[in-house]
Amino acid sequence: MLRLQLPTDPRWANIVEENLEDILSDHAWCEQKAATNAIMLIINNAEKEDLVSEMTAISIEEMQHFQMVHDIIKARGYEFLRERKDDYVNELAKFMKQSSDGSRACGLIERLLFAAMIEARSCERFKVLSENLKDEELAQFYRDLMESEAAHYTTFINLARKYAGNIDVEKRWKAWLNHEASIIAKYGEGITVHG
Repeated sequence: MLRLQLPTDPRWANIVEENLEDILSDHAWCEQKAATNAIMLIINNAEKEDLVSEMTAISIEEMQHFQMVHDIIKARGYEFLRERKDDYVNELAKFMKQSSDGSRACGLIERLLFAAMIEARSCERFKVLSENLKDEELAQFYRDLMESEAAHYTTFINLARKYAGNIDVEKRWKAWLNHEASIIAKYGEGITVHG
């Protein structure tokens, strides 16, 4: 369904298990940034009623996920660490800016595809964790979140198709998939959700 070209090595779950405090903190920040992205889409597209409704729901859900991860951090006696730079997302953001022709319509489609890409990879990473973590509580937690990320991915793709106008979303999505494969090839050994 996600059509990602390069799967995450399941051994990445071993890195996660050895660095749970770091990973959980990074995950919490990812949820906060996803909520912020949804809010920015509302701010910049207030006239699109269905988009506003969908992004409102996503922003609330992402902050609920933030709270859930933060609660796990506290329950396990970990420290909620400061935000770290997300090189993966920053590289995707550069591609988004380079891909836009500067028009408001194109900017919206690229922003929606940017969000869809992050949700797709997060969904795939959470699937890896749900299938490979020895910690049963966290494995189930990531299975539940995987389903949510898949739904968000679908929402962003569907909105891109709806508002595409004369933009070929399928062609753009293929370009995103190709570019993401070149980026993700450099990651998979770090102690971040996308690392």
